[in-house]
Amino acid sequence: MSTIDQQFVEYVVKSLVENPDDVVVERIIDEKGVLLTLTVNPEDLGRVIGKRGGTAQSLRTLLRALGTKNDARYNLKIVNNDGYTGAREGSESSQRDSEDVSVDNSTDEPVDRGSSYAENARKELAELDDLDI
Repeated sequence: MSTIDQQFVEYVVKSLVENPDDVVVERIIDEKGVLLTLTVNPEDLGRVIGKRGGTAQSLRTLLRALGTKNDARYNLKIVNNDGYTGAREGSESSQRDSEDVSVDNSTDEPVDRGSSYAENARKELAELDDLDI
């Protein structure tokens, strides 16, 4: 059975997307409040997030208003399941110029691997390591 907050998010998001049957809202209560996790069809992710995150921010604002009425703190997490994170197999969708949601793009590799400036800096550091001081 879904609660009023899940029904509210489902109603609003289903009105926005082209694949309303793929909208799933999960609810978890933790020490920070209520976490609503929203999963939509990969093709609809851009619609839910909006330009520069405007639609997602509006949805969070509406949830904050609902939280004021219900004496609860709501957090909304929009899951990026377009195959970029490996959440679903077989989905064919291009990477969008939208807000990255729960994607960790950090690496331990240097950023400018092919740059001549970076190559020169590495050589100089290697020469400094060879000096006996």
